[in-house]
Amino acid sequence: MMNPISYLIYTVLSIYEWVVLVAVIVSWLTAFNVINERNAFVHTLLRILYNLTEPVFRPIRRVIPPISGLDLSPLVVIVLIETAKYTIRWLSFSYGI
Repeated sequence: MMNPISYLIYTVLSIYEWVVLVAVIVSWLTAFNVINERNAFVHTLLRILYNLTEPVFRPIRRVIPPISGLDLSPLVVIVLIETAKYTIRWLSFSYGI
């Protein structure tokens, strides 16, 4: 059994991981002109995803700049989220935290 606070943090991290994945997919779709950025719904979705992910991506981009146009910050964020989720599970099941 997980502590309710640990479960809440774990759930928020899981949701944010999905937000990062959606942001990556949407950025690919806009880069390949599959979706139209001038559409009001798409523009709103892009703005929401940008506001949710950019504050986390920006510090990582300062340390690891894009390499040949490839932005590695989403990958780093997903690895950090998975590490945090694993640590929460381990602490919760090992120590009941």
